[in-house]
Amino acid sequence: MDDMVPQDHMLRKIDKAINWNFIYDLVEDKYSADTGRPSMDPVMLIKIPFIQYLYGIRSMRQTMKEIEVNIAYRWFLGIDMTDPVPHFSTFGKNYTRRFKDTDLFEQIFSKILEECIKFKLVDTSTIFMDATHVKACANSKKMRRRVAKEEALWFEKELKQEINKDRIEHEKKPLKDKDDDQDPPPPPLPLEQQEEENIKEGKIQKESISDPESGWFHKGEHKSVFAYAVETACDNHGWILGYSVHPGNEHDSRTFKTLYDKLRKYDPDMMVLDSGFRTPAIAHQLIEDGIEPLFPYKRPQTKDGFFKKYDYVYDEYYDCYLCPANEILRYTTTNREGYREYKSNGEKCKNCPYLSQCTESKNHVKVVTRHVWERYLEECEDIRHTRGNQEIYKQRKETIERLFGTAKENHGFRYTQYKGKARMEMKAALTFACMNLKKLARIMDRKGKKTLNVSNFFEILSSFLFLKRKVVLEF
Repeated sequence: MDDMVPQDHMLRKIDKAINWNFIYDLVEDKYSADTGRPSMDPVMLIKIPFIQYLYGIRSMRQTMKEIEVNIAYRWFLGIDMTDPVPHFSTFGKNYTRRFKDTDLFEQIFSKILEECIKFKLVDTSTIFMDATHVKACANSKKMRRRVAKEEALWFEKELKQEINKDRIEHEKKPLKDKDDDQDPPPPPLPLEQQEEENIKEGKIQKESISDPESGWFHKGEHKSVFAYAVETACDNHGWILGYSVHPGNEHDSRTFKTLYDKLRKYDPDMMVLDSGFRTPAIAHQLIEDGIEPLFPYKRPQTKDGFFKKYDYVYDEYYDCYLCPANEILRYTTTNREGYREYKSNGEKCKNCPYLSQCTESKNHVKVVTRHVWERYLEECEDIRHTRGNQEIYKQRKETIERLFGTAKENHGFRYTQYKGKARMEMKAALTFACMNLKKLARIMDRKGKKTLNVSNFFEILSSFLFLKRKVVLEF
């Protein structure tokens, strides 16, 4: 069998690049040494899904059919020509009984990444971060409505302290909690009326019956489907550094902290993110941690025919805004969302020639808001205009976006056959581990050939010198 597998086959390169015995240490506590029938070799058990994700085979059933007839797959698993191939349900049963609710696959991903770092192939000074959506195994027509749960933001506590500090500086009272000093709740409405009110207020979400942990996703002209959002980070050489899985309807700015906590150990100098992450909270977090955030330009979300926000000039010394007509918008309050409100004088504005381009309010009062962490976004603008950073941002299409394209085209990452967030995390871990391992195997093979060529050159040179010396002595 060894003679029948080509020497330049990808599985040969992968088998040389890493010692698979590390899997025994990871699964040791999940097997019994003295009870039960003899189990399948754990290394072979983990290698089977590696073959599936490495070659983008759509299901485990199809993977087993490919292993039956492919000699290279049998050689990689250590199965002889006459040995039977395991049943396709073997991995699923082992996952349910042994690996479910564990971080085994994340440990496998981390172990392969450690090998890449050990060979000094990874550069974590600049990290590129983005999210992609993977279609869930859920019928878009089979859904139910549910009341959306209000989840606390990861920066809520710190923002509340900043708001109260800002209000005190402006001689305002700190905000009370929403539950304090409130009137007793009104009597409950009938169920049908409650549902109508929730729909009007946008508190109703679509939930899949097949996979409730997925989220209803629609973007631009894309077809609306249930999906998972997979946030991923890589370095400027395309090595995948980490990932996190979330429902497809959660915004990137809300899920940012989960992956960011995993990346802080690399101590990066800069993080390159798209406009979905361009929020005051993320800018504040990164700059306070000593990391330069690099965001793209984001067009103002203003109606056509109206002044943009940058047409109103902020005076930091007097803490006010100047409108295009040189009128002052004074500070009034800081709201619960963390925005300072600056309002104009309605009596002066009603006779302004620019009123139709400024506001449509009935009292002719223009309101301009400024976040308490706005200065961090302004610092991000300075970073964006720094020389050389535009070229760095252009590398996104060569790094993180190329990774997503490769994963979807070659490794079956466009959709998932599994149900549940835990299974989706397993798929993400094994897919990204395969991509890192394939890259490592190719580099190691290239270096091995280069070393072999240099050693062959010196052998030929020494042989030539020996023969030359021999001829001279005989002469």
